[in-house]
Amino acid sequence: MRRRLTAAAAALVATALLVGAAPEIDDQVDVEHVGVDETTEVEETPAPDPVRAKEYWLDDYGVEDAWKSSKGAGVRIAVIDTGVGREPEEFQGAVVDGTDVSGMGSPDGRTPVGAVDGNHGSWVASLAASRGTGKGTGMIGVAPEAEILSISVGFGSSVTVPFDEQIATAMRWAVDHGADVINLSLTTNSAGWDESWDDAFLYAFENDVVVVVAAGNRGSGTSRVGAPATIPGVLTVAGVDRNGEASVEASTQGITIGVSAPSEELLGVSADGDLVQWNGTSGAAPIVAGVAALIRSAHPELDAVNVINRIIRTARPADDATAVPDPLYGYGLVDAEAAVTEDVPLVSVNPMGSLADWVRLYRRADAIPAPVPTATPVEIAPLPRAEVPTRPSSPLLPSRETLLYGSLPLMGGTMGGILIALGVTVAVRRIRLARASRTSSR
Repeated sequence: MRRRLTAAAAALVATALLVGAAPEIDDQVDVEHVGVDETTEVEETPAPDPVRAKEYWLDDYGVEDAWKSSKGAGVRIAVIDTGVGREPEEFQGAVVDGTDVSGMGSPDGRTPVGAVDGNHGSWVASLAASRGTGKGTGMIGVAPEAEILSISVGFGSSVTVPFDEQIATAMRWAVDHGADVINLSLTTNSAGWDESWDDAFLYAFENDVVVVVAAGNRGSGTSRVGAPATIPGVLTVAGVDRNGEASVEASTQGITIGVSAPSEELLGVSADGDLVQWNGTSGAAPIVAGVAALIRSAHPELDAVNVINRIIRTARPADDATAVPDPLYGYGLVDAEAAVTEDVPLVSVNPMGSLADWVRLYRRADAIPAPVPTATPVEIAPLPRAEVPTRPSSPLLPSRETLLYGSLPLMGGTMGGILIALGVTVAVRRIRLARASRTSSR
């Protein structure tokens, strides 16, 4: 089934502002995709670490404190997006493998394709695991020692491979190439999804992969979460502003939201190395994906279900949340330090739901095939034909046998005797009449 996707293909949920880069940014940002009317240049500040100072989420959300325990070493984050650029220093040594599933990029997944000139994938990857360009300077990701898998997907009418097929292929490739965490900073305009995604996402869950997805943005035309954010088992991330309040433009709402993270005034490294300021749950998702990598590195014994459980159970309550989980914030604001260091009871089921159970319930016509015989059938001889039952009768009424062998012969004999007797009687009478006539004539 092919669906119409938000923004003509799929919404890569981001808006961007250039920080000290080329002036053609207005041409680089596709307003249809990002949901903004304009971009503005931000003058670089010649401070000792102007970039690191702008990454407010590192301190406000406990990331720097979490680094005392883990920086994501030994964990692989698959970024299924427009491709991670080759040029930026921040990605040197970070991207260890990749592929293209769109038919438009290069085999290693490093040639940008699709929305906003392909920069979107680089922005996402830089928030998750960019290396920084020096000690205390340059943009650094939440999990700066994690490895990145770059999987490029394409959007729009020029792409020959259907979007649903691309995502299904990308998910399987990521799992087969060692992904511990998969990030999907994209959304659709539908709560439902193609059946090919059932197997692809189940493949990830069955192979112990944490799948983190963006909730979507109102500014991009998404009022409520759409797939893949509606798929049971994924960790859906909503966005908040710098005050920790639900973002009006750069987030959406829905009952499947698991946790919230910053989605405004974010930084990102473009494919050509330029630094941009941007908004969107496309950025909130890789922040949480980075936190998942920190947990998996610090606690390699934990499965994906318990990694997700740690993130939502240690989240800080949002001030204006009305419930837990809340349709705007999920379980609250992500807290990287608490997620890595606190004692959290183990669970055996994914708190974000079970896709396997959903498939059994809603795809049961396809999920339950007709039973196949496991042994040769035993042949049984046919039973003898049953006797025709006789209808019950009263002994006072004649039966077939009594009529045939009793009443009818008896009646025949009786009638014959009567006829003979009548004949004899008539003959005797005639004789008497004849004698009487002779006597009178004398």
